[in-house]
Amino acid sequence: MDALSELKRHLKPGQVYRRVDLEQWSTAVDRHLKQLVDEGTLQKMSQGLYYYPAKASFGSVPPEDEKLVRAFLKSDDFLLTSPNLYNSLGVGTTQLYNTRFVYNHKRHGQFVLGGKEFDFRLKHKFPRELSEEFLLVDLLNNLNELAEDRESVLRSVKEKVLKEPESQMKRAVNVYAGERTKTLFNQWMLEGNLAHV
Repeated sequence: MDALSELKRHLKPGQVYRRVDLEQWSTAVDRHLKQLVDEGTLQKMSQGLYYYPAKASFGSVPPEDEKLVRAFLKSDDFLLTSPNLYNSLGVGTTQLYNTRFVYNHKRHGQFVLGGKEFDFRLKHKFPRELSEEFLLVDLLNNLNELAEDRESVLRSVKEKVLKEPESQMKRAVNVYAGERTKTLFNQWMLEGNLAHV
């Protein structure tokens, strides 16, 4: 078996590989990568990042965002989200965005991986999984970046926040909110409590 075939034997469809991952199976990794890309076995996603496409009846399946990000960061410690998810909260956001946020502890900046734009943001804390409370806090944290009617969204978020179980919202705000969001939330809580007096 030649060296290129030996390398191919280790590749699995649907997986994303870093150049460094493949060095263990090749003594001429750059030459082999060029050959594999040229023949269409691998697709180059970005510098040092390659995808072995899975095949479906309609053609090649693009890589999952999670696999791209995991290989890029060399870590499972991240949260992948999108401003499009705010539209599911019922607070009047309607815009569609072409970017994905990656909250993580390692990288910061805009990166294009596999033709998709990812906005890597360094965060001290983020949940393992998305929740409605986190998305509400995240929406407020990012409101100034969104192409929405801010006043209208703020009114709707305030209404929704005041209906949520206070303890869960408070926990999400304490852990994930920026200073501006914390101030806003505390003001709303105060107003809500005064309204009940």
